[in-house]
Amino acid sequence: MNLLKRYHELVCGQLDKVMATQRVGMERAAGWVGESLASGHWIYAFGTGHSHMLAEEIFYRAGGLARAAPILDPQLMLHERAIEATYVERREGRASTLLDLYPVGPGDVLIVASNSGRNAVPIEMAMEGRKRGLRVVALTNFEHAKAWPSRHSSGKWLGEAADLAIDNCGVMGDACLHVDGLPGLIGPTSTITGAFIVNALIVQGIEEAMKRGVAPEIFISSNSGGDDHNHRLLDKYKSRIRHL
Repeated sequence: MNLLKRYHELVCGQLDKVMATQRVGMERAAGWVGESLASGHWIYAFGTGHSHMLAEEIFYRAGGLARAAPILDPQLMLHERAIEATYVERREGRASTLLDLYPVGPGDVLIVASNSGRNAVPIEMAMEGRKRGLRVVALTNFEHAKAWPSRHSSGKWLGEAADLAIDNCGVMGDACLHVDGLPGLIGPTSTITGAFIVNALIVQGIEEAMKRGVAPEIFISSNSGGDDHNHRLLDKYKSRIRHL
């Protein structure tokens, strides 16, 4: 079978499985997002390695929330020292200091993404967020996380450290395609399913906020006449969001 077609089928299958098995949890998390927005609070997201892209996914984009911010640490991303980031995310003691850089507080929602669910920093971030009164949603791969030991001293995996865990329904190791002659699988899926889940929580969260009589502020494409609208939001929030 053509690998492009097979990859498409596997990705669509995972997305279908997410909707079939995770919808209740997603609707609950979206309710928290809606409640937070309707109460004037904020949505934050965090991830390490490739999962940091899911934190950026909520931030400063067309159709996205104005009251949403990523928690970013260059040493946990891949654009400067990718090899070092692999080892930094395994060490405890970083999440609290990182969270201090952001004006988080009770009533906010924090999404923590980690496909493996076993590294120390995301687990610690979930714990620290809950300690500070945030509602914490974990986005992880249940099959992978439960098959490998935690790298956090608590022994917990990410899903156990959060208030609610959503399964991206991926396979062990993320990549999903076998090709004869290659030493491992190809075709990772967690970014695709993760981006869907994150945006689904926001879309449904907006609906939940509007049920409460609040229309959340959103960005409009700057390439489709949104500049004036967006500039008003940026002027309003640039002192609050460190990455603007």
